[in-house]
Amino acid sequence: MRMTWNNIRRIGPGKDIEAGMENQFRTGNRAMVLRPAAVVMCMWSLQLAAQVTSTTYADLDARKMVDASYATRSFMGAAAGFAIDGEFVWQYAVGLSDASDSTLFQSNTRTRIASIAKPMTAIATMQLVERGVLDLDVPVQIYLPEFAVKKEGVVTTRQLLQHTAGIGEYATAKERENQVHYTTLLDAIDIFKDRDLISVPGVEFNYSTYGYVLLGAIIEKVSGQTFTAYMQSHIWDVAGLQDTGVENGREGHAALYHSNDKGKISGSKITDLSDRIPGGGFYSTLTDLLKFGNAVLDGSLISAESLAVMLKDPGIKTDGNGYGLGWYLFGENPKYGNVFGHNGSQTGASTFLMLLPEQHTVVAVVSNTSNALPAVSALTVALFDPAAIAKAQR
Repeated sequence: MRMTWNNIRRIGPGKDIEAGMENQFRTGNRAMVLRPAAVVMCMWSLQLAAQVTSTTYADLDARKMVDASYATRSFMGAAAGFAIDGEFVWQYAVGLSDASDSTLFQSNTRTRIASIAKPMTAIATMQLVERGVLDLDVPVQIYLPEFAVKKEGVVTTRQLLQHTAGIGEYATAKERENQVHYTTLLDAIDIFKDRDLISVPGVEFNYSTYGYVLLGAIIEKVSGQTFTAYMQSHIWDVAGLQDTGVENGREGHAALYHSNDKGKISGSKITDLSDRIPGGGFYSTLTDLLKFGNAVLDGSLISAESLAVMLKDPGIKTDGNGYGLGWYLFGENPKYGNVFGHNGSQTGASTFLMLLPEQHTVVAVVSNTSNALPAVSALTVALFDPAAIAKAQR
């Protein structure tokens, strides 16, 4: 069943999110429970935790939405914004990047983006398809012989992109909250390469971050560059992303938090993302995500024809939203037309990026708090209206 736009909580992919049911596998607490609204009470009325690019009616309406979401104590800090026709129109931030020293969250705060890494990796894959050096429909062993042929069937690059290859997810809570550092993608692949597939390839949708680790290794083999180097030179530099990269240490990044269902926020134990880099190991900022969305819509990264291939629904995922090649397909919004994008949830992060191609609009929300995806999802969709107002005023 497709998403009902009137029920915005259904926008999140539920059990498909990169971190799964993160509240069940949460590790680590600081002794003090943090309540963000109380921590920044003195800043609340002055709105020193906000950065605004202009003061139109649409801006004020959007600010109220963010403030209302923040007041629910769903996240420690967050930034929201939208770009229209390739230009930044509005960005706004609330709360704290780090409560230990009262550092404010800003539009350029570096934070984990979780599974929004997947469409970036998918676009890198499509670039290699455009160059004629990668075929989506041949066995992955042609490019990656280190991944053995499986008795369940042939795995292809297209299936990895679609989450239909039968690759499983994290086997345990310990694996999900990884503390081991893996030097290379091939080392990370060793975690799961000898496991049986969980379905016949091409038959079922089974969300898999590990499948995207395989994609990263394929990109390395085909391009002759390390995955990080390829992403830097062909995705992030081309799109003008100045604060996006692979997480390798936490200095200069937002602290990690988790919100429980009662609105209490506590610090999260740092996890090592080297086991999932292409599918959930990037940091970025609100500003950079808007730039990335702009580059997707304006054809800077791949052609319109390749994007159309990515947005074709194979019809394999039968519950909730469809899924193409690296993108969730949210369908037709009754007011604004087709919408696609991706969300992310992992330790210390809940994020959403949505693209409205018919409106030439990109909307994004990032936060440094896990278990906040329902609030982040609702806020992202709520910002469609002020973005439309801003577009009409241009």
